[in-house]
Amino acid sequence: MIKLSSPAPLLAVAGAMLVGFGALAPVAANAAGGSYYRAELAGPAPTAKFVARDVVWVCDGANCGAGRGTSRPLLICTGLAKKAGEVKSFVADGKALEADDLARCNGVK
Repeated sequence: MIKLSSPAPLLAVAGAMLVGFGALAPVAANAAGGSYYRAELAGPAPTAKFVARDVVWVCDGANCGAGRGTSRPLLICTGLAKKAGEVKSFVADGKALEADDLARCNGVK
């Protein structure tokens, strides 16, 4: 049996385990078919699966989805446009980019 003089080491391990499980939550949600980002491209994607701005995109023709990234939605959209071409619509967490932000995403000022 291990004797602990203080509960601090045990709490540290428990906290690390909880953080580890929390980090898996977005992956599990994505694996279940949910996409944080959804986009429709003007034409078919160059490949069915690719990485743009550190986000893995999976596309079926011109319809694409991806898990959550660490940048603002406009920057994620810009990365997608650079990699896959013009973005006709872009939705992050159920909220569509406004027309002016979509234009900025595609490089139009």
